[in-house]
Amino acid sequence: MAIWFTADTHFGHANIIRHCNRPFGSVQEMDEALIASINSRVSETDTLYHLGDFAFRGNDPAAYRGRIRCRSIVLILGNHDPQTLAGVTKSEFSSLFAGVHSLLRIKPSLDGAAQQIMLCHYAMRVWDKIHHGSWHLFGHSHGTLPDDPGRPIMGCWCRCQRVQAGELGGGRGDHDQKALCTGRCARAKGRRRAPRGEGA
Repeated sequence: MAIWFTADTHFGHANIIRHCNRPFGSVQEMDEALIASINSRVSETDTLYHLGDFAFRGNDPAAYRGRIRCRSIVLILGNHDPQTLAGVTKSEFSSLFAGVHSLLRIKPSLDGAAQQIMLCHYAMRVWDKIHHGSWHLFGHSHGTLPDDPGRPIMGCWCRCQRVQAGELGGGRGDHDQKALCTGRCARAKGRRRAPRGEGA
């Protein structure tokens, strides 16, 4: 079983094509390409962490969820996901996912050792156990944040990334989103351990 990450699919959100210069002629084309790309990488028995903004509000998230074959999708709430100010979601929305969180720490095993990863829709400058090699994955910024090479941080957006030892951290990891449409799965390479950062 593999662990994958993605963010900001914005299913059904026509304006995101213009806002983020996505390489699609219509929202239908975008939705089809994103779902096909996820299904070509993520198996039914894998776990997919989606770091927020699953679908645009007002659309039918259940219709999109039903077309993704992965049975275990964990959602980290984004600003376009339906919720109250307190981060409470309606049961019909949260029931689509294996879990729904505003912030989540996970510890997958990499090279036989537990690796803490902090998941949030929004980028954080500091996070729990950063001095002990903890990584941080986020969405929301759509590749617009500058690199922060001194920290094991990565923006996930509009494509799936697989966690493998030594291949995550040490850069934001934003790549041309056309990779999603051409069947390539770019991986960001970096350090296992974070250096001590300024103000952290």
